[in-house]
Amino acid sequence: EPMLVRVVERLLGQSGIESVLINIDAPELLDAIPRLVELRRRGAIEWMKSTDSPSQSVIESLERAGLAKEPVLVTTADHALLDDEILDGFFSRSAESDADLTLGLVSRRAIEARFPGSKRTYLRFRGDAFSGANLFLFRTPEAIGAPAFWRRVESERKQPWRMARAFGLENLFLFLARRLDLEAAFERASRVVGIRIRAIPIDRAEAAVDVDKIEDLELVRRILAERRELAERREEERKPGNA
Repeated sequence: EPMLVRVVERLLGQSGIESVLINIDAPELLDAIPRLVELRRRGAIEWMKSTDSPSQSVIESLERAGLAKEPVLVTTADHALLDDEILDGFFSRSAESDADLTLGLVSRRAIEARFPGSKRTYLRFRGDAFSGANLFLFRTPEAIGAPAFWRRVESERKQPWRMARAFGLENLFLFLARRLDLEAAFERASRVVGIRIRAIPIDRAEAAVDVDKIEDLELVRRILAERRELAERREEERKPGNA
């Protein structure tokens, strides 16, 4: 099945998620996926066309999804290993925060322990490095300030010095020099953006796996096969006479 279907069904399986909005370059492609057509007919999902700007697409999606009234989770269609344990942990720890926006991160140590040799992109802080988990919980209407800030930064992409100035030269120096730990870095980010942003560490290395290359796809297929094998073995053990 398409990865998108897997992600959508996992999200809809969460008790706190009422519906899913898909933002995509070519919405007409989704008409060829029977399961998504069925879910749309039932009112469980809807879709919209994205813009040329990722941050503007997020802004429009948040507005359409009703951020003014309730929290909105943003994730990606290639989050193939997303499961209830990852989501439950992220939601639970986000609820303990006073943040407008929370985002999931997985430590390099956790990733390398689970997937030795796996190549990931890391944000390096004092004490550890982290990879994104593609989970963003916009908890308050003010959280829309994050993509709005990034939209302004995008507009300066042809003038790098202006982009740097938007973040603050001192902040950039401290980050590049790895003088900031995770908490301190996001405290500074909060002041720059003008909203409360908190990073939520996630212990599960699978949360950092998205499918950007063939190697990622092969890894996902192997892990899903392992999960199916484990589920089948447990089911067999539960049968009468196998206790």
